[in-house]
Amino acid sequence: MKLGLIGYPIQHSLSPWIHKQFMQQIEMTGTYQLYEVEQNQLAEQLSQMKAERINGFNVTVPYKQMIIPYLDELDVHAEQIGAVNTVLQRDNRWIGYNTDGLGYITALKTKYPELFSGDKRVLLLGAGGASRGIFYTLCQEPFEAIDIANRTLDRADELLILNHSNQIKVTTCTYEDAEKSLSQYDLIIQTTSVGMKPNVNSQVISMNNVKRGVVVSDIVYQPFLTSLLDDAKQQGARIHHGHEMLLYQAKLAFQLWSGKQVNAEKIEVAFMEQIKNVRN
Repeated sequence: MKLGLIGYPIQHSLSPWIHKQFMQQIEMTGTYQLYEVEQNQLAEQLSQMKAERINGFNVTVPYKQMIIPYLDELDVHAEQIGAVNTVLQRDNRWIGYNTDGLGYITALKTKYPELFSGDKRVLLLGAGGASRGIFYTLCQEPFEAIDIANRTLDRADELLILNHSNQIKVTTCTYEDAEKSLSQYDLIIQTTSVGMKPNVNSQVISMNNVKRGVVVSDIVYQPFLTSLLDDAKQQGARIHHGHEMLLYQAKLAFQLWSGKQVNAEKIEVAFMEQIKNVRN
């Protein structure tokens, strides 16, 4: 099986390690290649991958929305979300899926099931490709309210169409407004690439105003403890690391490609060690 990941930058990605473990679990042989491509090379690279009849690939920043015109078909959820993170090749046709949201929610429920009691307020930081899948799935859970904060409100407003719930109040705000109101949230989710290596000292907003016991989640997984999570932890927050979302969305993607079930929990400890061992 020929698999891969397309994005930029992705030189530090540990997705090849994850999918190698999944292949070993089901005794499958194959490869998982990194395709680090700048935007002006995207069309050419995708054409080459199609010619190579690659079986499937993941899509990461900045291509989760840009890739859609190059696909032959979209899964119903990916179509509604408007972003793709997984592509399956079937009969030489490319079909786009989005496993980000379900992977994220599965990871969060595994660690903090009490968040899904029905009276919790959520703050989503960022309105890019990753946030679309996460927000879409959050709206299917029993939260009281979800606020979407972004640098530009127009971009945040674009996500509102993904809310198919009549029970959840959804509003948008700027990062500045969100920072002033952090104490009202039970769950804060950082969905941008801010804080990712090599810019490890960056964070979208300060965590100074969070309430103790809030769960702060960052989908960035390198470094293992991002600046945002470290800041939140010092304020008494409980934290949720980005590697868990990566692991569970990868599990769902691999199952689409292989048609077989794999166990993500079985490799989580080893995966954490892989992240901590990456220095550059």
